[in-house]
Amino acid sequence: MIVITYASRKGGAGKTTLLTHLSVAAEVAGAGPVGVVDTDPMQGTARWYDARKAGTPILARPDKGLAAALDALRDAGCRVAMVDTPPSIGAEVLEAVRAAHLVVVPCQPSPNDLRAVGSTVEAVRGSRKPLVFIINRVKPRSRLTLDAAVALSQHGTVAPVQVGDRTDYAAAMIDGLVAQEIGSKQAADEMAALWTYVISRVEVPENVAA
Repeated sequence: MIVITYASRKGGAGKTTLLTHLSVAAEVAGAGPVGVVDTDPMQGTARWYDARKAGTPILARPDKGLAAALDALRDAGCRVAMVDTPPSIGAEVLEAVRAAHLVVVPCQPSPNDLRAVGSTVEAVRGSRKPLVFIINRVKPRSRLTLDAAVALSQHGTVAPVQVGDRTDYAAAMIDGLVAQEIGSKQAADEMAALWTYVISRVEVPENVAA
């Protein structure tokens, strides 16, 4: 089972939104069953799941710890697991980073977000895990986006697919959906392309579809 951890020391970077949308994109692409684990006390992913009517992805609650939750997803036949984490570099985040095959670090194109990535990068490097930045909530024709891509590239790999600043992403999650499921073609195209890229950064076992 591939484990992808979403980590960022700064709150509001978009970890939960990206995780939920990419978990559905992965299912659509044929990489399922996909499991999710929410270790963030805010429980954004878990609450999204509780509001969701669809049977996928599968949620495992980490009441007995992250390792037990991941084992439960393996036992359920999941081929991909995505782990949401709190905005910190605490013990829970470090455990999730160590368990990962890939760490996704969302970052908005803003000075505050860029200043905050250093400690996350250090934690990932200390665990010797591969990392990819995803530039999130991008506004059209913004010079800040280019500046952010240049700055982040000095710390690690930056995904070529950027996520637009679309209200559909947040609006869909209210009802346990994702933007792809409420008819946003732009979001569907973004998430499909982003999932293709993210999974390409992992050494994929033969039985996991890209």
